[in-house]
Amino acid sequence: MKRPFLKILGLIVLVTVFVIGGYGFRLYAQAQNSLDKTYKALDGKNASAKISSKKPVSILLLGVDTTDNGVRDTEKDYRGNSDTMIVVTVNPKTNKTTMTSVPRDTMAQIWKTSSSNTNKIQKINSAYNIGNEGSAVVTTEKLLNIPIDYYIKVDFNSLKQIVNAVGGVDVDVPFSFSYGDTGEKESHFKKGKMHLNGKQALDYSRMRYEDPKGDYGRQMRQRQVITAIIKSAASANTFTHYQKVLDSISSSMTTNLSFSDMQSMFFNYRGAAKNINSDHLQGYSSTINGSSYEIASTKELRRVSNKLRKQLGLSEEELNNKETKLNAYNKKLGFSFNYTGDQQQNYTTSISKTTTSGYGESSHSTSSYGSESDGSNNSGYPGGFGGY
Repeated sequence: MKRPFLKILGLIVLVTVFVIGGYGFRLYAQAQNSLDKTYKALDGKNASAKISSKKPVSILLLGVDTTDNGVRDTEKDYRGNSDTMIVVTVNPKTNKTTMTSVPRDTMAQIWKTSSSNTNKIQKINSAYNIGNEGSAVVTTEKLLNIPIDYYIKVDFNSLKQIVNAVGGVDVDVPFSFSYGDTGEKESHFKKGKMHLNGKQALDYSRMRYEDPKGDYGRQMRQRQVITAIIKSAASANTFTHYQKVLDSISSSMTTNLSFSDMQSMFFNYRGAAKNINSDHLQGYSSTINGSSYEIASTKELRRVSNKLRKQLGLSEEELNNKETKLNAYNKKLGFSFNYTGDQQQNYTTSISKTTTSGYGESSHSTSSYGSESDGSNNSGYPGGFGGY
């Protein structure tokens, strides 16, 4: 998860507000020209009518890794993985926005389209690499049993540019640590309030291994930076640098939100933008074929699915996807998400054909932790999980 993104949606809305609200047609035209460059349609997705009629909408935010410490950025065909995935639901009737992080290592069946799956069980962040934005959207839809109307894809390099364009961000560092990419100077963070520039914000959002909560802690820091960017973007001083913000967005973002959709979202959803809540899909940390995975229990998948469906004005439904079937099958084999013993458990991604068919190659996982986390707060973060 090498970069935050909801920042982008917030910045789009704020920039749209800015250019429409007070500075006339000239700046409006410049904003439209910049944001039109970010548009890329998604087959089967056209939610403009929802926005114009003020219905709840959902957006998948993708932070795409197109580099590997500077190694892969010269490979023209390297698409990268979506190492940050956040489902955003916006409900103008309840005036509530929810940001739900999906860990990049979450085990999922990868889909290319709504009717075509790859028969592969992989980390969910690989869906983008396998089938671009459409695959990432459909795979997330299938995992959580929700419709996703829009996507916003951002390259991680934009974070430094955007933070610098808004004059930096203020964060409350939960604990002291240092971090820097290989070959780069480390950024040092001291517990307490700090003002970060672009590079510092990127480093702050990237660190994982020193965090007591690992990847979940990184997700929380990313959401913290997102909120800070939105606050900085709202300041009058930021607006003097509006073109820098527009340039940063247009050069690093792709979305199926049209400029017209963005305008409508501002006018119809501004109340919901003031009330942002955070959540995440909690997984059970395991290894499959030597790789680290997060396996979400059926109970947790249902919790997140029903919460998001409620936010979208939809009724609850039972989940009956490949992931829940795998969980049920492994339960029969003795696997437990509440296991607290010292011995390791095996989790298989192959269901016997005598039970059902259509599942991928056999593999076994070895649990690296005991019971599933209860979200208790012992890491220095305010409010525990979802504290930001």
